[in-house]
Formats: sequence, structure tokens, C-alpha cells
Amino acid sequence: MITITGQEPHASFDATDDRKAREACGVCGVYAPGMDVARMTFFALYALQHRGQESAGICTVERGIAHIHKGLGLVSQVFNEDNLGVLRGSLSIGHTRYATTGSSVHLTNAQPYLIETALGPLGIAHNGNLTNTPALRRDLLQRGVGLTSSSDSEVITQMLAGADGQTWDARIQDFMRTAEGAYSLAILTRDAVYAVRDPWGFRPLCIGRVNGSGWVVASESCALSTIDATFVREIEPGEIIRLGADGVTSWRTPARPRQALCIFEYVYFARPDSLLEGRSVHWVRRKLGARLAQEHPIDADMVIGVPDSATAHAIGYSNESGVPFGEGLIKNRYIGRTFIQPDERLRRRKVALKYNPLPDLSGKRIILVDDSIVRGTTSGPIVALLRQAGAREVHMRVASPPIRYPCFMGVDMASQDELIAAHQSTDEIARHIGVDSLAYLSLEGLRSAVPGNGVGHCQACFDGDY
Repeated sequence: MITITGQEPHASFDATDDRKAREACGVCGVYAPGMDVARMTFFALYALQHRGQESAGICTVERGIAHIHKGLGLVSQVFNEDNLGVLRGSLSIGHTRYATTGSSVHLTNAQPYLIETALGPLGIAHNGNLTNTPALRRDLLQRGVGLTSSSDSEVITQMLAGADGQTWDARIQDFMRTAEGAYSLAILTRDAVYAVRDPWGFRPLCIGRVNGSGWVVASESCALSTIDATFVREIEPGEIIRLGADGVTSWRTPARPRQALCIFEYVYFARPDSLLEGRSVHWVRRKLGARLAQEHPIDADMVIGVPDSATAHAIGYSNESGVPFGEGLIKNRYIGRTFIQPDERLRRRKVALKYNPLPDLSGKRIILVDDSIVRGTTSGPIVALLRQAGAREVHMRVASPPIRYPCFMGVDMASQDELIAAHQSTDEIARHIGVDSLAYLSLEGLRSAVPGNGVGHCQACFDGDY
């Protein structure tokens, strides 16, 4: 049996949509008998909000009965005391989403997906992107399976429901033999939560302990600390973990000989207080900024970062270069996602809705550090804000290499036509965004700051090696 509630606003405007590369999703799962797992999942999703701001959902199971609520918008907009109160049980999964495959406009593409199967309820929360989705969809449709959305996550749900095997353990392994691409999954069944990471390890996933007897899985470790869970370890590529009344069970399918954690997690996606491969993301970003200063020094009066994602990079640049770090742009952290449409004049000033320059930039030579340039659509307006505030020179330094190739593994940059560095030189981009100089971190410099000198990481968006 399944109970479903949901909400779908008619229209939305994201004033913070700066057209950066966007991660597909954040996922989490909780097994915690005697605890309010829906509330724990809510706060875990809150910590993962940076990974998806278009929809959110939570699914729980109580005595074999599944309950779900999901909607469009931020976690805080989708959930309240009333709808959390009906999400009872000791098992839960949650999801917060950006769209990569499947339009974000409709509630049908929001997750988790929940269906009834011969083995009881099945809920799926998915982070990533399957590369063989068209073939898998055709196979499902030819077998008479109906699909209600354009999302590959629904394909995963139906594949698991119809996979070979009399147990979920067997069906998950059968699914992994067929699926290709990136997937970190939180799976909810009648009596267990499963965490599954694809054999390449494209997207992160970790596990933690809560209250001595409960367990949590999440895309990032920052979600664990938010709900007072203790980080245990990262889930390995190709690993399946089962959380239930009989404890934690783990087994692995054959991993790929070459691992491929997305290197962009270190540059931008992950929260700075998370751990990846045993390293602090904040520490890695400061190293990236320091290496950037070594590769591209310039005389200036102040280093500022584009808040908040490039703050750590800018601190690293400042420490290495000796140029003082300062705040130059103040971010409006309360603008969030609004369902009030701005008029055309405000729409054109979208960046000004998000940032305000400090007046003490007047007459200064500024080094503006950003984590990346994807489409280049907001770098120009940000530079213009600094010029309007009186900056005498603006030199942009980017703490990652030029992004020239699309991603097919769950990141919103799947069209090469949209990538400014794919068809413009560095000098051309500098003229386009209006800076006095522009320089990127080298790929060698990026690799030097991450574990293993970049070995075991996907960096195809920079070098085209898929």
C-alpha cells in the first residue's frame, strides 16, 4: 500500500540561476528505529540543497506501507509540519533535484519514485545519469511497461521492479549488469534501505552512524553532521550496502579497472565542509587557489572571490600571492528561489538581484577569483558591477581549466554549443566579459591538488577523455 501527497506550483523563477554547471541531485537514506526518520531526512536534504534546488521529496515505510510527499521548489518550501507528520516509519529516503534528463517543470519528474511491486513497495532516489537510457526505455516499452516521465530515474525504478531475482539483493545486482553510466542510489524497500554506487564511482556517496543503532547514507558527509550522525566511510565504487533490522550488509560488484569520481566535485559541486576521498573539500580548494597564484600572478590591491563557491579558492590565491583578501561582493543569501515573477527590467538585472558590490572597491586593482566559467553569461555582469563600484582594473583568475567538452554523467552541461571555452580563445573570452586579463588554472595544476594527482577521476569536461 502507498500513500502519496505532493504539490506543484504553476510557475517559478530562480533568481539565483547563474547558469553555472549544476549537479544533478542530492540523495540520502535513513534506517533508525524509534526515531523521526522523516525529520532526519528533511534536515539531511537541507544540507544537500546545493546539489539540487528544483524539487524535493521524502519517502518512508511503516509496517510495509509506504508514504511519500514531494513537490517543486526548495526543501523548506516543499515540507512543513503537516506533511512531515504523515511520513512515519523507521526507513526513509530523500531526494533534492536539478534536472539533467527530464524536464524540471512537472511533478512527475520529481523524486523519489515510488511504485508497488511483487516484493512490496519500491522507492528510488537517484543521483547521476544513465548513458544507455534510450535503449533501456525502448526495452521497457516493448515489454509493456508504462512510463510517466522523461527521467532516467523512472527507468531505473522500472528496471529494478522487473529485474531477475527473488530478492532485492539479486535484483539490484541484475540491474547493475545492464545499467551504464553514473548512478548513486538510495533505494527503499519494505524492510531495508539500500545504497548503491556505480562501478565507476562517478558521483559521491557515504555512510554514517546515528544514535548508536541507526544508519544514514548521503551524497556528502555534510549531511551527516547536520543530523548528528558520525561519518564512517565513503561507499566504494560498485558497492551495495543494505541497512535493516539485521544490521549493515555490504558486498561489491566488479569495479571498473579505472575509477572516475567527478573531479568537478572538488572545484564546485561539493560543499566545502564535506570530505571526499579522505580530504577536506575546503582544503583542496585553497590548494587550487594557491596553485592558480603560482601559475598566474599579477600586481593588484585586493583578491576577492565570487561568493560563496569561490571564497576558498580566493583565500588560497591571496595567501600564496601576498595580495590581501577582501570582500568585494555581498551575496543576498535570502533571495533563494522565488515564485514571484520579476518584471523585464529586473530580469535583465538578475545578477544585481544576487550580488551587491562594496563601495570601497573604488580605485583598486581587483583580482576576481571564480571556480569556473561554463557559459560565461554572468561573468560579464559581475565584472560590470565591479566597474560600476569604481574598480580601476579587474583581472579574472579561474581555479579550473577551460570547460570545452560536455558531460554525460549527470551534470547540466550537455551541449558543447553552450560552453564558451569550446569556441572562444582565452583572449576572446576576456574581451567578452570585459576584464583586463583572464587566466585559467592548468589541468596539471588541478590534478596536483586532488588525491592521487588526478588518477581515478573523470575530467572529461576539460580534456575530452571519456
